[in-house]
Amino acid sequence: MTKPASPPFEIIVTVQRADIDQQNHVNNTVYLRWVQEVATEHWDATAPATMRDAIGWVVLRHEIDYKMPACLGDEIVLRTWVGEATRITFERFTEIRRKSDCTLQAQARTLWVPINPETGKPTRVPAEIRSRFSV
Repeated sequence: MTKPASPPFEIIVTVQRADIDQQNHVNNTVYLRWVQEVATEHWDATAPATMRDAIGWVVLRHEIDYKMPACLGDEIVLRTWVGEATRITFERFTEIRRKSDCTLQAQARTLWVPINPETGKPTRVPAEIRSRFSV
């Protein structure tokens, strides 16, 4: 995983009963949901309102490495940052750690593509936005 080019963005979630699978730990689909949630919150917190309305995002690729299981009641730190940001793709990294001991539960690399929300077609990301998220 690359080092953050811009300051990481973090949120904390608590593992809920609905997140637990038959093996009594967080289901892998929940990690994917968390990756998407923290990315969306980062975008909403950092992008200007005009850009949030003008650019939507779709995932081109997710890569997730599962390291340790998370369990019911665990507080989880979701940390994300943008790696390489081009005019047509944003590479985003996410770390998922247990808050109590900072144990890495999972890590992800996701490739996002900007779209025009009205047409659903790919669009370009202005330099101002790329510089806000990545160097």
